[in-house]
Amino acid sequence: MMAIKSHHCCLSFIFLLLPLLLQLHSVKGNLQLNYYAQSCPNAEEIIKQQVIKLYNKHGNTAVSWVRNLFHDCMVKSCDASLLLETVNGIESEQKSDRSFGMRNFKYVKTIKDALEQECPRTVSCADIVSLSARDGIVLLGGPRIEMKTGRKDSKRSYLPEVENTIPNHNDSMELVLSRFQSIGIDTQGVVALLGAHSVGRVHCVNLVHRLYPTVDPTLEPDYAEYLKGRCPTPDPDPEAVLYSRNDRETPMILDNMYYKNLLKHKGLLVIDQQLTSDPTTSPFVEKMAAGNGYFHDQFARAVLLLSENNPLTGDEGEVRKDCRYVNSE
Repeated sequence: MMAIKSHHCCLSFIFLLLPLLLQLHSVKGNLQLNYYAQSCPNAEEIIKQQVIKLYNKHGNTAVSWVRNLFHDCMVKSCDASLLLETVNGIESEQKSDRSFGMRNFKYVKTIKDALEQECPRTVSCADIVSLSARDGIVLLGGPRIEMKTGRKDSKRSYLPEVENTIPNHNDSMELVLSRFQSIGIDTQGVVALLGAHSVGRVHCVNLVHRLYPTVDPTLEPDYAEYLKGRCPTPDPDPEAVLYSRNDRETPMILDNMYYKNLLKHKGLLVIDQQLTSDPTTSPFVEKMAAGNGYFHDQFARAVLLLSENNPLTGDEGEVRKDCRYVNSE
């Protein structure tokens, strides 16, 4: 009798453990914290130190890492497809009009080379995109975000899909919200992500339609005059250094000054100013303008969601030796 009870007890224990075992198996095939703990223990520290070195030499690299995350993860997957150059039948996503003004791709190689020296063919370019953005956000005065790793690199680019997934600066708010909602980011998260416009700059090519032939009536008049001073002609040269900053007070700090400016009708892009005029987004603009901590919390949450969009894991991709090219073997 005791043997039967013992046998029944063991079976019950196994059935109780089964869901946990299945869950652990599922987690193994997905992203996880400290993915490189065994294979390359110093990986995250190497990326962090390289990001700091590059920031100290070229401060705008931190802004580039944040934009890279957005442009890579919005298109299909967080898989470093953005970094592929045009070669051997691959057309780079960097050729898209949506990528206008993006730069510093060459410094991704600096980070990758440091990792290859320590742990050859181990750390993916997709994880470099995510972790460099995480560390860049901190250097810009933003929140520290705990990110999972284990992404693999794609073997192809998705140039034709870029314009259908990355919102344009003059798209309607409805369209912008729907693009982000398709990857699981809610309205509050979208408003927070657009706060990244607090840092960096915008080329006059993307501004002049608000200034010429007549000034957009939603622009604060003195601010419009400032913009005209930055962009004096209606047909700026795309190759010229003609730009304006969204946040003139704290241009290289990721803070809620962006939202305070929006409430004063000092939004640089059409999409910026739409945040205050659309009833679904304006309450969040007011909340973020009132509290930098609230903005940082929502920004961190949205960036984390973005960084985990449809990653390639396991055997679905590869670990590129050079982030610019698919592996040859």
